[in-house]
Amino acid sequence: MRIAVNGAAGAMGKRVIVAAVQSEDCDVVAALESPGHPDLAKDAGIVAGVEPLGIAISSELTGDPEVLVDFSVPAATLGRARECAEAGVAVLIGTTGLSAEQRSEIEDEVAARVPVLIAPNMSVGINALYDLVERAAEVLGQGYDVEVIEAHHRRKKDAPSGTAMELARRLCAALEREPETVLLYGRQGQVGQRTGQEIAVHAVRGGDIVGDHTVLFAGPGERIELTHRASSREVFARGAIRAARFLQGRAPGLYAMRDVLRSAEG
Repeated sequence: MRIAVNGAAGAMGKRVIVAAVQSEDCDVVAALESPGHPDLAKDAGIVAGVEPLGIAISSELTGDPEVLVDFSVPAATLGRARECAEAGVAVLIGTTGLSAEQRSEIEDEVAARVPVLIAPNMSVGINALYDLVERAAEVLGQGYDVEVIEAHHRRKKDAPSGTAMELARRLCAALEREPETVLLYGRQGQVGQRTGQEIAVHAVRGGDIVGDHTVLFAGPGERIELTHRASSREVFARGAIRAARFLQGRAPGLYAMRDVLRSAEG
């Protein structure tokens, strides 16, 4: 499998390169960064902390990749997705903070031409948490107050995290609530008594926390907490390589990590 990595000099991009090097069936054929980036022209392997790969970090999509793995920023992700649609390259997006308009263009226009998978979190464990949270919401029903709490390192730029928002969306669907009317983002001041329908999402930032996500169900006399804690970014990188394998050779369309995991089960 031939992959290109966008955001190759970033924290996740470097880990994807390492995971690809450690995979027997994966070759990094392009490492991409924005024009003017200080690591342009440097060997992608050296920047990632492994042996030289003979691939210079570039702002141009070259190397004839089959799949682009993108952990960058929303504007760069959208631009690369458009390039991939033109070049016939599958797109795997781990970038968070995409606007509704950016996501809509990728889902509607890019996915009509090439296979696309967008996942705010590619760890196997977090995708298991999605299913557990949906099941818990269905079983517990309307009698429990629901809160989502996430924590990340101090350098993370978007809040709440994409994973927290995905948890919130799934909770709303399972509880048959409209996100536009029930979701809150933190609380401050005289907010009044909590309503029975609201779901609050809280973001914590500090230190080098890789990623913690908790869904709290608080009922009369008891509470249930479902938590996933990532201790290393390697789990996301390994999940990305697994998802890239899934996209290889697929028909154009929009896919999800659930499809990846189900294909492995089959």
